[in-house]
Amino acid sequence: MPATATLAHPGHPPTTGVTANPEIAHYGGSWEQLASIAGGPRQEHGVAALNGEVYVVGGIRPDDSGSMTTVTDVEVYHPARDTWEHAAPLPVAMNHPNLAAIGGRLYVLGGLSGGASWEALGDSFVYDPAADRWRELPPMPEGTERGSSAIGVRGSTVYLAGGMRTLTPGPGGLQDTVDLVQSYDVVTGRWRTLPSLPEARDHVGGAVVGKMLYVVGGRDRGQVNVRDSVYALNLITHRWSARAPMPTARGGIATAVVGDTIYAFGGEGNPDDSTSIFDQVEAYDTSRNRWTALAPMPVPRHGTAATSIGGTVYIPGGGDHGGGSPMDVNDAFRPRLR
Repeated sequence: MPATATLAHPGHPPTTGVTANPEIAHYGGSWEQLASIAGGPRQEHGVAALNGEVYVVGGIRPDDSGSMTTVTDVEVYHPARDTWEHAAPLPVAMNHPNLAAIGGRLYVLGGLSGGASWEALGDSFVYDPAADRWRELPPMPEGTERGSSAIGVRGSTVYLAGGMRTLTPGPGGLQDTVDLVQSYDVVTGRWRTLPSLPEARDHVGGAVVGKMLYVVGGRDRGQVNVRDSVYALNLITHRWSARAPMPTARGGIATAVVGDTIYAFGGEGNPDDSTSIFDQVEAYDTSRNRWTALAPMPVPRHGTAATSIGGTVYIPGGGDHGGGSPMDVNDAFRPRLR
């Protein structure tokens, strides 16, 4: 199936996309280099695990002029075969999609798209892997449209915390971060508004462990305004509490859960590196409210997402410099469980 693209973004720096060099990346230990994304470099996409496979949905990639293009592409990685294939594309091109896997289907609940400035879309869709087909859902409630939210799933409910309504690429561009929190029940199709985040966040990590929705790190109105805060929403009482902060404040991170531990990878907004990228990997033990610093990423990047299957975390794509710098890198992280 051919790639579908639309909506160029000339505000991003030119890039050609990069493939990891194992001699430079130093794979080993908990890390393994996997087959690169078949469709080429991808960034600001969604990632989710469904039926033992890894789905990469939407995002941006470089076009022939070196600008960034928002795409409808959906690609599927098969861990058992270390291969890729295309799936049915999104009906609407999106970057920063709010993506979740639940009940054997994928749900996209809003995102960003546009030209010189990325604006919120409330468009929502559900994907049936058996039919390889997307079906349109009613849009997000008016006034709540956004992308780049923290996402978590419990039972038949998807939770969205924070996000952003506008992202204007380039220095000084508007970044409209929000503190909205909502839930969407995939069975009833009903949206519910929950207590707002203690602070607005976008490009933030999200995960549900037990009865708690965790919102990890992120940023507030700009790449350099990174945060180390961690908040937890009790999904029974709907009360927020502050948890142990991240060792390294960063936004644009990828997070995934293995057991009771949330792993946070990479990020953007590093003042001590010319690329602006973090290579940090840090693990949060939710039962002990404690963070542990781990060995760094072989290929540091931001603007990606992660998912876990059977104790292995998969991290396809992302950017190796601040702003738009998509890569086709795909790697796996296997925690050394204690």
